[in-house]
Amino acid sequence: MSESLPVVYLARHGETAWSLSGQHTGLTDLPLTDRGESNARRLGERLKGLSFAKVFTSPLQRARRTCELAGFGDRAELDRDLVEWNYGEYEGKRTEEIRAKRPDWQLFRDGCPGGESPDQIGARADRVVKRIREVQGNVLVFSSGHILRVLTARWLGLEPVAGQYFLLSTASLSALGYEHSLSQPVIKLWNDTNHVGS
Repeated sequence: MSESLPVVYLARHGETAWSLSGQHTGLTDLPLTDRGESNARRLGERLKGLSFAKVFTSPLQRARRTCELAGFGDRAELDRDLVEWNYGEYEGKRTEEIRAKRPDWQLFRDGCPGGESPDQIGARADRVVKRIREVQGNVLVFSSGHILRVLTARWLGLEPVAGQYFLLSTASLSALGYEHSLSQPVIKLWNDTNHVGS
């Protein structure tokens, strides 16, 4: 029975200048670095042999380009709900900079002034989960770290704040699925980066 249950693969985009520097990159539409492009191709190698009923990607170029380089650009559907967290006033800032003014700030609990709250990004993640669960078969999703972490929390029936526990590296591959039945969502694979270069 469990062999026939669908699997949802989550691919985080490859490296960008800001993911490298630790700056919060929400709606700023940055390209991949050369290393990011190379690792996106390696992600494609990692996905070879797997079949997908649907492929979804964030419209931001870092996710779209990762999708293309991995070999799925021609069949991917753009999904605006997969856009990264809107960091508002914290866009482009590092966590240390934010905590210099707000020492107890936590993204997944507090959200961002002028940007999205955890409930708002949680609502977007819920819409994505609903769409994914309507697909018959495996699904592949390309997006950014924080939205994928919230999506995972919501997949498991947890509050958006639980996304804080699911660290994701660039160009990583993760998989969500079920144990025994569709009423038992689980994490099958998390933050696999064995395919990327050092």
